[in-house]
Amino acid sequence: MIRNKKVLIVCGPTATGKTDLAIYLAKKFEGEIVSADSRQVYKGMDIGTGKDLPKNSKFKLSNLKEGKETVGYYKVGGLRIWGYDLVDPTRFLKKNFSVAQYQKIGERIIADILKRNKLPIIVGGSGLYINALIYGIETSQISPDLKLRKKLFDKSADYIFSLLRELDSKKALAMNNSDRKNKRRLIRAIEIARSKHKIESLKRKPNCQILTIGIKLEREKLKDRIQRRVQKRVKDGILNEIEKLLKSGVSWEDQSMQALGYRQWRGYFEGIESREDAIRRWINEECKYAKRQITWFKKQEFIRWFDGDSSLLRSQVEKEVKRWYKYKV
Repeated sequence: MIRNKKVLIVCGPTATGKTDLAIYLAKKFEGEIVSADSRQVYKGMDIGTGKDLPKNSKFKLSNLKEGKETVGYYKVGGLRIWGYDLVDPTRFLKKNFSVAQYQKIGERIIADILKRNKLPIIVGGSGLYINALIYGIETSQISPDLKLRKKLFDKSADYIFSLLRELDSKKALAMNNSDRKNKRRLIRAIEIARSKHKIESLKRKPNCQILTIGIKLEREKLKDRIQRRVQKRVKDGILNEIEKLLKSGVSWEDQSMQALGYRQWRGYFEGIESREDAIRRWINEECKYAKRQITWFKKQEFIRWFDGDSSLLRSQVEKEVKRWYKYKV
């Protein structure tokens, strides 16, 4: 990132209206959106991840490269949205998309936005992705253990969790139920626990001025929004999207299909669960995810919280951003 420049963050739990607010602010302050969502990085996974792109939106390539890949963006109403469609959804095992990869791409995007004298607006609910861009990642120096991944590929999550518990009981016991069932995260935790490399504290100080806006809702209002949003995504064609992904060669075992909004449909497609059960489970998992997000963001410092249900939300946040953005560093 470029020193003495400013970056705006809009964060909070799912379904609070972060993206709509960020787009409004981008138009007001000549900004560009950088998505910090671990699900929206996948190509072809649009409805379930809530990209909400207008029909016939076109993906444009930039002059930025990450390895052999060219980084692109969507242009919506003259506004650039970065961070979508960074990786093919069929990548698995050796080619899992990591937060470290996202960090490299995201930092280049932000530097490019700043170079063009625009305001980068990081928006999302994946706290780890946001922190990676601002503070770095403590474990990024530990390389994947491909032999270990191959060895544990067919093992159950319970078995992998038991291995982690033997290696690092503190880490294992600190995991929530979702992480304990996530084979990819369990294997990564084992890689870190087995590493002989001493992890240095890489939590850096931001080299740009940050303003973090948090959007919150009362529990019942948030639950209602989640329910309505899930129903809308079903209506918009999530089942057709999943069917298309499966026909293109994406597997239920791929990292991408472990994403919330997709894995809940496996039983339905395999004929062992009803459509209604899948929807109900999806809503429940979204609510649990929102709870975990709230817990994460509550631990973060310097977030200025606003009521996402207030009719004054836009004007209040705009006033706050204007005061911060006009101040010369």
